[in-house]
Amino acid sequence: MLKFAELDLRASILKAVEEIGYKETTPIQSQAIPFILGGKDLVGVAQTGTGKTAAFSLPIMQKLLKAEGRREAKATRALILAPTRELAVQIADNINAYGKYSHLRTTLVYGGVSEKPQIKAMVSGVDILIATPGRLLDLMNQGHITTLGKVEFLVLDEADRMLDMGFIRDIKRIIQQLPKKRQTVMFSATMPSSVENLVKTFLDNPVRVEVAPAATTVEKVTQHVLMVPKSRKQDLLEFVLKNDDLIRVLIFTRTKHGANKVSRKLENLGISSGAIHGNKSQNARQKVLTDFREGLIRTLVATDVAARGIDVDGVTHVINFELPNEPDSYVHRIGRTARAGASGVALSFCDPEERAYLKDIEKLTRQKISIMDDHPYNTDGISTHSNVVDIEKPKPKARRRSISQSRSNKAGKPKSQQGQKQKVQGGNPHVTKIRSKPGITGGPLKRSSKRQRS
Repeated sequence: MLKFAELDLRASILKAVEEIGYKETTPIQSQAIPFILGGKDLVGVAQTGTGKTAAFSLPIMQKLLKAEGRREAKATRALILAPTRELAVQIADNINAYGKYSHLRTTLVYGGVSEKPQIKAMVSGVDILIATPGRLLDLMNQGHITTLGKVEFLVLDEADRMLDMGFIRDIKRIIQQLPKKRQTVMFSATMPSSVENLVKTFLDNPVRVEVAPAATTVEKVTQHVLMVPKSRKQDLLEFVLKNDDLIRVLIFTRTKHGANKVSRKLENLGISSGAIHGNKSQNARQKVLTDFREGLIRTLVATDVAARGIDVDGVTHVINFELPNEPDSYVHRIGRTARAGASGVALSFCDPEERAYLKDIEKLTRQKISIMDDHPYNTDGISTHSNVVDIEKPKPKARRRSISQSRSNKAGKPKSQQGQKQKVQGGNPHVTKIRSKPGITGGPLKRSSKRQRS
């Protein structure tokens, strides 16, 4: 790894970076920054939480300062496109910190808030504009951003997510307004064929930097699948949250309605929770994120659309209340834990109808996810287990027991207990046995009289 002081960056940038606490570059930074400084178009593939924002923003800021170009009214010199408001805000916060001792002017353009401050900020022009595609086009159509013809640098961050969210038409309309002579940088955690086509269309002979194989999952995340009927997922969620080791928990649903429903039920149970999704106002989303980051709420329930902007350290567990129907989304979801060198745990609730999604995820990630069935709501029948499931604290490797070990441990136990153990394990060679915590018990959870839809 390179030290930031070894990079060809201005003293003002290095001073700000040092104050933040950056000393050595991450792998994606050490590989990408020299190419961007050299003027090359670049495609970067890296997992979330690896320092991609600094990888593209630091060299662009360096080149903007070196060129000393003039700002023009209602225009920008560098354009950074992001799929969500939260990610746009996160990028802007980082760039403002990096540019603390420079005169570069940065502004944000995104939906969900009043456009008046954004319009005012663009009147005299900016050096760096961070925007979501929809609001950017709105302001362009209204004449508040009159031209993108002065853009020298274009960044597409989380490109795969922008395509997943249906932004391809907006992106094409925006790029058509840009000058052909520009430098384009694209970053993504995964590289599906749709993104490859975008690369071929809009980048000029780009270099490709990849610090981890596309779609690999974070190495320090311990992953488990819990097989459970759809109607019992809420009960299972309550069950696992009885374990105090689940300190800061991020829960994913497929729909906005589902996120609200899960969060509301957790609140009713006395488990502090908040929901974040596209229907929430920007102020509401930022407040929930702040509360989660500061530990004021224990659980945050989110949809995939909102997930890209969730940059919170210390997430101990990610729970997939519903498996994503796009396997790439699984990689992004569990990447919210085990950040900055920490370890984490990912639990996925899977009902019979979601088995195809699980198979797609295992195919994409090229690894088998261990099954944890020592819980009272597994799909093989409701067991009599009433203790709190022992979801181990985050650590690199899951604890496993082989079938032979499990059988040998049954020696000398009453037949009734042996039968119960066999029912739970079901002879599955991929089962990971997780022991119950001694002394922490809870009565059997009541079945709901109505089938609950997740």
